[in-house]
Parts: sequence; structure tokens; C-alpha cells
Amino acid sequence: MVRLLVFAVLLALITWWLHRRLVRATALTRPWSTVADAALLILYVLAVVGVGSGEAFATSWARPVGFAGWAWIGAGLYLLLGLGALAAVSGIVRVAARRPHDESRRRALRVATGAVVVAAVGAAGYGVAEAARPRVTTVRVPLRRLPAEFDGVRVALVADLHVGPARGEPFTRRVVDLVLREKPDLVILGGDLTDGVVDKVAPDLAPLADLHAPLGVFGVSGNHESYADDVGSWLDVWEDLGVRVLRNEHVTLTRDGAAIDVAGVYDFDSKDPYAPDLPAALAGHDPDRFVLLAAHQPKQVVEASELGVDLQLSGHTHGGQMWPLGVLVPLQQPTVTGLDRFGDTLVYTTRGVGTWGPPVRVATPPELTILELARDAG
Repeated sequence: MVRLLVFAVLLALITWWLHRRLVRATALTRPWSTVADAALLILYVLAVVGVGSGEAFATSWARPVGFAGWAWIGAGLYLLLGLGALAAVSGIVRVAARRPHDESRRRALRVATGAVVVAAVGAAGYGVAEAARPRVTTVRVPLRRLPAEFDGVRVALVADLHVGPARGEPFTRRVVDLVLREKPDLVILGGDLTDGVVDKVAPDLAPLADLHAPLGVFGVSGNHESYADDVGSWLDVWEDLGVRVLRNEHVTLTRDGAAIDVAGVYDFDSKDPYAPDLPAALAGHDPDRFVLLAAHQPKQVVEASELGVDLQLSGHTHGGQMWPLGVLVPLQQPTVTGLDRFGDTLVYTTRGVGTWGPPVRVATPPELTILELARDAG
């Protein structure tokens, strides 16, 4: 509830600023000023409901409202960027002219403001449609230590589903069906499957019970599993659905007499008793054996490369989710998306299948990643 109140205050301040730029700065007259302010107030309420959906509010009624509210927050991001730039230019022109707005500049400001509104709403609308269509990305991964018996193994990496506030069981079903159509040999759930509390959101994960693969279905927690509820409670839900959760541990998989280890750790930012511990996850592991690590955040590759991990699979970044936010991700993570190398360790970071917050993706389409493991003789 405290988080909801903080967001409500922040959204109120943003709404007030939008009123200043859309109504006051353009000197809108009635009835248009009243219409604009009423729309801003309604959208503010929708956004607050969206933020609380799945945690403070039951998704049965809040999710449809919340979807609209979160989509508005996505459009609001582009409004903030566009109107902020417009305000800066307007201020420079006013100072350079050394006189207040005349009517011609006021008309120009209205036209420019209208263009920004159309562009922001258009970008968000495009982003909603883009986010609703996860697509398959197939990546060949050459690995020197991979046993020949595992050459050609197909791994499905599913991360950042984020069901709860804006999306529910139908979206999970769509993703599960997409995975099953690919017939992978191994499925890795890379964390951040939900946003919200167990008693309100857990039913949205029910289709995960249908996931299956010859080498198994494994999962690790992400940072969002700890935001609204207990990490362990969420992982228990996954296990009830048939997912083998890796809690700072590893398992050995065999194929045609050969073996590899699959390890998994808690999220990088989790605190005790769910703090990540890669040495514990690798305890008893044969250092001569190939090891695949599931770790939600790419930054965990730094330690993984020091401990002899061959391949790390991660998510978390969403590829930035909404352009141009991707430029900020490298400030927090060593890699943003795709295949990268750190020492002798390869790491693949998926853009993820879902969205956090706004159900919007711009220039970073959602992906279900199929990694084709290949023995690299060189």
C-alpha cells in the first residue's frame, strides 16, 4: 500500500505538469480546457488503479481498468519527453525574443503541442500492439565444452512474463502454446513471471503446468518475485505447477550417456534467505563438466565467468522495452540483449516475452528465445 501511495503522488505531480503544458501553456479556452482537464483526471485514476492491480486491488475488476491506465502511463512517458523538449525550445525562443508570447508564437505552440500528443498516443498504441505478439527468436550458440551428445539441443528461454496488473492467464496460455509448438529439449524460466501477490495473481500462471520437455522444465526467481510477496511463496507456486525451481543449486542432465549440469541462483538483488550464492549452486559440480547457469540478471555473469560457467541465460533488461530507454540499461547491466562473451563464458540476454508496467514495447519486440546449442570443435 505504501508503494501505491508513492506512485499515486508521483502520478499526481506528473498530471499537474501535463495540465500546465497542455492547458495553461497553450492558453486553451473553454470548453476544450475543461475537456482536457477531465481527461487528465480520468486517466490519472486509471493509472492509479493499474499500479495497484494485482497487489492492492483484485485483478478480476482492476485488470481491464489497469491495462488502460498502464497504457496511458506508456503514452505519458512520450508526452513527458516531447513536451519537455518543446518547453525547453519555447523557453529559449522567449528569452531570445525578449518579450512574452505573441499570438503567432502561441498558435505555433498549440500546433506543436498537438503534434506531440498525436505522436505520443500513436507510439503507445503501436507499442501495445507490438507487445501483444511475442515472436520466436532462434539463436545458434557455439560452445567449446559442450558434449557431442548435446549438440543440437534446443533450449527455450522464457523470461519476464510479468502477468498480473495488465495481463493474465490468456497471455500465459499464448506463451505456453508458443513454447510447445517449438518442441524444445529443455525449458528455462528466467524469472519475473509475475507482478503482484500470490492470492491475486497465482491463477494467471496455471498454463505453466502444461509445459514439458525431454530434459525438463527449470526456473529461477527474478527481482519482481520479491516486490509484492515472499520469494519462496512464489517459487512454491511454480513447483506446484511442475517447474523444477533451482534455489542456489544444480542438477545433472544426461543424454546418450553424456552429462551436463544446469545450475540456477536467486536474483542478484535478493536478500537473505533468498540471496544468490553461485558457489553453493556449483558445490559438488565436476569442473570438467559443461555447466549452464540460469540467472535472472545479466550482471551475474561477472561471477559466473570467474567460476567456470560455460553459458549463462538471463533476462531482466527487456532490451529497454520502450525506445529510448535502452540507452540507460548499460548503466546497470554489462549487456542489454543477445549473445555476448565475458572471458570463457557466453551469456544470452533475452528481451523477454512480456512487459513491466505499461503493456507497451517500442523498437524492442517481445521474444521467446530458442537457443540451439552447438558443439564448437574450435
